[in-house]
Amino acid sequence: MIGQVAALYRHPVKGFTPEAIARADLKAGAPFPFDRLFAVENGPSGFDPDAPTLIPKQKFTVLAALPRVAAAATRYDEATGLLSATAEGLAELSADLGAPEGRAAFATWLADLLGDEARGPLKVIEAPGHRFMDHPRGDVSILNLASVRDLEAKLGRPIDPLRFRANIYVDGWPAWAENDWAGRDLMVGWARARVFKPIVRCAATHVDPATAERDMEITRALFDHYGHMFCGVYVHVTGDGTVSPGDACTIPGASA
Repeated sequence: MIGQVAALYRHPVKGFTPEAIARADLKAGAPFPFDRLFAVENGPSGFDPDAPTLIPKQKFTVLAALPRVAAAATRYDEATGLLSATAEGLAELSADLGAPEGRAAFATWLADLLGDEARGPLKVIEAPGHRFMDHPRGDVSILNLASVRDLEAKLGRPIDPLRFRANIYVDGWPAWAENDWAGRDLMVGWARARVFKPIVRCAATHVDPATAERDMEITRALFDHYGHMFCGVYVHVTGDGTVSPGDACTIPGASA
């Protein structure tokens, strides 16, 4: 069996709107293009842009802590560095995240959206070459849509796959097979990759990305029905190549 890439998404600002894209150029040893370039501190995080390291997600405006973040619809233009942001009741924002005044403008707009829910002060941060991942080696994330459908069947209600904020969504793999693939190689479109580890899910998945409501305990459901809190895998790109929706995504062969 060979899986097929159903969709590609990037998240330029950690915690904010997933952006569907038509193609990604994957590079060996590199993260997913334009993914988690920026984050918004929810009060001082201790992040040093001159010596960037992994910072716990709870330090940022993310869905796990602030469901209302999903009420913002954002879009990033990598050619210009402009971020557009809209939300009900607020004026549309266009801010240059490459400039201090643009980052400050987005932080001010977001403070108006979050109100007292934010600890603040809010600050948009970045560092050249750094990505605000949940895991220091979580380069690229892949979600098996069959696994999501299997969980849907257990719960008897639909689950939006965007709750899992993955980069690559794959159809055609057996449900949950990916949990046993650590260390195995696969093709992702025209790129080569190696499975790193299953992704342990958190409370961000409890938030409906369309309504910004915390309405489902995904982590508890995973544990109750399967005895783990995995959904999806991290992979490391080992060979350059492009990937687009409709491309093949192979199932790894048995390990030696």
